[in-house]
Amino acid sequence: MRALLLIALLGAAAVHAQAWPAKPVRLIVPFPPGGAADALPRIVADKLAERWGQPVVIDNRAGASGNIGAEIVYRAEPDGYTFLATPPAPLVINPSLHARMPYDATQFVPVAVMAAIPSVMLVHPKVPATSVQEFVQLARAHPGRLNYASQGTTTVSFLTTEWFMAAAGGLKITHVPYKGTGPGLAALLAGEVDLMFDNLGTSLAQVRAGRLKALAVCGEKRVAALPDVPAMAEIYPGFVSIAWFGVVGPPRTSAAVAERAAAAILDALGDADVQQRLARLSAEPVGMGPSQMASFLGEERSRWQNAIRLAGVKPQE
Repeated sequence: MRALLLIALLGAAAVHAQAWPAKPVRLIVPFPPGGAADALPRIVADKLAERWGQPVVIDNRAGASGNIGAEIVYRAEPDGYTFLATPPAPLVINPSLHARMPYDATQFVPVAVMAAIPSVMLVHPKVPATSVQEFVQLARAHPGRLNYASQGTTTVSFLTTEWFMAAAGGLKITHVPYKGTGPGLAALLAGEVDLMFDNLGTSLAQVRAGRLKALAVCGEKRVAALPDVPAMAEIYPGFVSIAWFGVVGPPRTSAAVAERAAAAILDALGDADVQQRLARLSAEPVGMGPSQMASFLGEERSRWQNAIRLAGVKPQE
């Protein structure tokens, strides 16, 4: 009897996967409209809607460094109609920054990593440094005099800066938090702060216009858009800070649905129009499926745990 019941359940799951999607699919983005976290899923969603013949709705549920939107997906029905489309914070960073979490990030079902944008080390032109080494010498000679912008103490920008200060031997640079990338970048452009680590897609135009100086990119290698700017890993081996953009399903989402969703996303990433639109964000397609993403998430959790430990950041209650 148990064997017959198992066969029936597996058969029902297979029928469900074959029919999926039979209604609109919701991608919850746990950050507000306007940034790369919102723009990139919208690019892919347009192609998914064409492929599936169903609307793919972007639903922005911002707050708590991505935890609010992530919790909504965590508690959603695992029926293949609600997914989380997010950069790293809710999945691999926040669990190390909060003593209590409203969800278990390890229980999300990996679907795909769509693309990645490296962080970039930016300084105002008034800062008398043209390289990372010169900046480190300047900061060491004037402890606490230089300052840096971030979007808050749970963000990739903040953690990357703190990690950099630790990697450089314990620099003292004053933190100035802002409510979002826009205000922080505006402060840097105005010369109110000296330094900011931001994603390259947001700031590349300002670098090309000479309004900001890029001293290093934080991917594993240099980027084609700034070939003369070194990768931070060339100076501090292992220093990699990228904003990748992944899709996960609620716990217990079926493997069949995750695989079908991943296949559609990877197909969309191969589209020439999608690649052109991603390039405008300085985003490089990644195209990992469920099994690769599962391994990648484990590696990223370890990377950020080490970065948080080196930076001396304590979990918040």
